[in-house]
Amino acid sequence: MALVAKEEFFMAKKTVFLTGGTGNMGWAAVQEMIKHPNEINIKMLARKSPKNEEKLKGIMAKPNVQVVWGDLGDYDSILEGVTGSDYVLHIGGMVSPTADWKPYRTQKTNIGAAQNICKAVLAQPNADDIKVCYIGTVAETGDRNYPIHWGRCGDPIKISIYDHYAISKTVAERTFVESGIKNWVVMRQSGILYPNILKNMDPIMFHVPINGVLEWCTVEDSGRLMCNLVLEDEKGTLGADFWNHFFNIGSGEQYRISNYEFECLLLGTLGLAGPEKLFDPNWFITKNFHGQFYADGDKLEEFLHFRENLPVQDYFNRLADQVEFYFKIPRYLPKNLVAACAKPFMKKIATTKDFGTLDWVATRNQERLSAYYGTYEDWAKIPTKWEDFEITKFAKKTSDADEFKLDHGYDETKPESELDIEDMKQAAKFRGGECLSETMKKGDMATKLKWKCGYCGAEFEASPALILLGGHWCPECYIPHKAWDYDAIAKTNPFFAQVWYPNHTKDEHNKYDFDELFHINGVAWDDIKH
Repeated sequence: MALVAKEEFFMAKKTVFLTGGTGNMGWAAVQEMIKHPNEINIKMLARKSPKNEEKLKGIMAKPNVQVVWGDLGDYDSILEGVTGSDYVLHIGGMVSPTADWKPYRTQKTNIGAAQNICKAVLAQPNADDIKVCYIGTVAETGDRNYPIHWGRCGDPIKISIYDHYAISKTVAERTFVESGIKNWVVMRQSGILYPNILKNMDPIMFHVPINGVLEWCTVEDSGRLMCNLVLEDEKGTLGADFWNHFFNIGSGEQYRISNYEFECLLLGTLGLAGPEKLFDPNWFITKNFHGQFYADGDKLEEFLHFRENLPVQDYFNRLADQVEFYFKIPRYLPKNLVAACAKPFMKKIATTKDFGTLDWVATRNQERLSAYYGTYEDWAKIPTKWEDFEITKFAKKTSDADEFKLDHGYDETKPESELDIEDMKQAAKFRGGECLSETMKKGDMATKLKWKCGYCGAEFEASPALILLGGHWCPECYIPHKAWDYDAIAKTNPFFAQVWYPNHTKDEHNKYDFDELFHINGVAWDDIKH
């Protein structure tokens, strides 16, 4: 928890406190910011370990870097980092696949970190001057398979079944937005492309629909994004249309690719055989995994100018050049030989107990099969041969999104400054509920109003920004606490129904209870539950 002492540290223009600095996105952000010693001082939170001490040895010698040795769950270390900082960039947290194995620990860590940061910021005498960026996730909006594969901020929150990571990030996001912090921004990160992505040999690699989509973001773009937020804000280019808003992070049109295209790019640049040689199509799920193209993704680029805009094939070639030597060996071997050796290994991953798709099939795991396929019979209908499997091609220009945009339940042609209580009541009705407040100051998106959920009957307070701009709704049932009950919610909530019924039917009545589902080998998933 001790802060590394440097006299020259406070001489730079602005001080940035950053969490997650040893992770992929955070490390890229640090690498960008150390290039600006005259504009940015960096405080970075890091867990004290031999690995991190070795990793940070070099940058700790930089004149504009300090390390706060501590933990997201330790308020004192968070407070130490926030004190004296002008910006807080909260990037860190537990992520998948670790989060899949430790769901309760993930919730405690990620939600607790948000609470600690908000508390520390609001404890400062100059709290209103501190600007906070929270990095959310595309996982908050869940499964967006065709024909709802184009999304934007304000679309319904829809956390995929079994995704405790997304639950934790959604609750944390709500915590920041409703904290009372004067200047916040939420940026929902997509999948990040980085050199070591190949090392993630986990059953989650099959938890994606082949015909699903994602607008990826490169790790380099992610780092520039964080650095440019500070630099652009100091230029005075970021105003009220940036702060207190939500944005989606993506590297643009070139990086809008289907999951099939992703496999082809990744495997092809490494000299491996294509997916047809390494996998069978029925190893992959057909629904219940996040991913979308961003209809509003270019907004963030207009503000922060962070995209390299490298053609996607060139980027994957770069990735292939950056991997360890043993990943390059297949380039020099016959592809059929590589496939013959690799396919049994890949199948073994797909059969991993409790998490592998083929394990669910073998054990007739009804809950998993229901969530990710529909039924066992639906899985059985998936072709076993690629020549019988239909690959979907998608239009990828931002203009192509127009016909797929969802209804947000109010007049979006009105500027935010003109939104009033009638707009709130209209939006609430479209969500199957009510706005109980009778008045609001026109254009005031920050002051909380009173709402009522039409499904569970809960009354709650939330800001118009959270509801209209963030796509949140009832904190009791919209964010699963004890169960996913989306079939029932969709029947009462037309707003949510838009993202549910395209891939579900109205006669389904599934409910997924946490305590019944989250076990490994018959044992509750981790020791932190209460």
